[in-house]
Amino acid sequence: MTDTLAMFSSPELKDVMQDMRDLLSQSRLAFLLGAGCSKSAGLPLMPELTNDVLEHEKIGEETKQILNEVRALFVGAELATIEDYMSEIVDLLSIAERRTQRGATQSKVFIGSVEKDVAELQAALNEIKQAISSSIGDKEVDVATHQKFIRAIHGSLEAGKPSRGVDYFILNYDTLIEDALGLERVVYLDGFAGAATGWWEPSTFRTDGKVARVFKIHGSIDWCLLEGDSLPKRIRSGIKTESAKSHVLIYPAATKYQETQRDPFAQILNYMRQSLCPSERKEMVLAICGYSFGDPHIDSEIENALYRSEGRLTIAAFVGTDNPEGKLKDWLADSEISEQIRVYANKGFFHGDKELKLDDVIPWWKFEIIARLLGGER
Repeated sequence: MTDTLAMFSSPELKDVMQDMRDLLSQSRLAFLLGAGCSKSAGLPLMPELTNDVLEHEKIGEETKQILNEVRALFVGAELATIEDYMSEIVDLLSIAERRTQRGATQSKVFIGSVEKDVAELQAALNEIKQAISSSIGDKEVDVATHQKFIRAIHGSLEAGKPSRGVDYFILNYDTLIEDALGLERVVYLDGFAGAATGWWEPSTFRTDGKVARVFKIHGSIDWCLLEGDSLPKRIRSGIKTESAKSHVLIYPAATKYQETQRDPFAQILNYMRQSLCPSERKEMVLAICGYSFGDPHIDSEIENALYRSEGRLTIAAFVGTDNPEGKLKDWLADSEISEQIRVYANKGFFHGDKELKLDDVIPWWKFEIIARLLGGER
């Protein structure tokens, strides 16, 4: 037993830890996983990814010019990232597309001092997405922690119990969870038919609840649109196709409202709503890891599910702040749903109106620590 894990066996945390394991052993379980869960595998967090993309070889001079103009618009903003820059370009692209569709004489838009049309903005977005895909997909990653996590969820916590299905709602563009599920021989569905190369077929998500399901809410580095297609295909890197790949199908959080009105994202969010709002006499647990509650659309979906569930949805949020902040603080302050919220924070545990504040930092919010604890290490 390491010193890092020894603290979790202390008398003051013993009951909290048992409650956490019991909670995540429930028959109906889902995870919402953010960028913090990919760091342990060697992938960059958003600030690092932003720097990688801005200097990437796939970014041409015209795209660099657009990015520099967009970055200038964010001077003074705290922690602006490549997702913010992409969102700005997407918004401007929507304006240019609307003007073009309506036959406006002035269909171009200004980005700072630069004037661009639809084709130029779309080309820039495609280059940025290719750079993101390369910055993530070309890295050598270590999936050991993700495998340990999957073994815990589908092994240790299921011991002696009937097989259960687990839903994974992924905010990252990488494929770490899919890779770990496959390596651990856990049957999963991701909305595609076929194999390494496949096509979007959301009916595959309809199951008897005994297999894992993976929902890539912001798209994936291995999704792309072929010219003339409206729905994605999953195509292995290096495969040449008859029609060109128009772009990688990933979307930044801030543009999600527009995209959620279209498939496949509309279908994915519909399944998320169904998953988080269990039918009468059934209960659901949503564990949230590596996510800082920075996507208003996702926060809204969770909040709506909390109210609709009539107490049947429980949230277990693992966060790196000392105390609950933002949405979590608001939910804990709302007597209608506060008992449904458990927060495992940096310096305490919070459940409803109960607080266990600690002097020492408790790193249970780290994905590698969660994986070890759920696997039974002490």
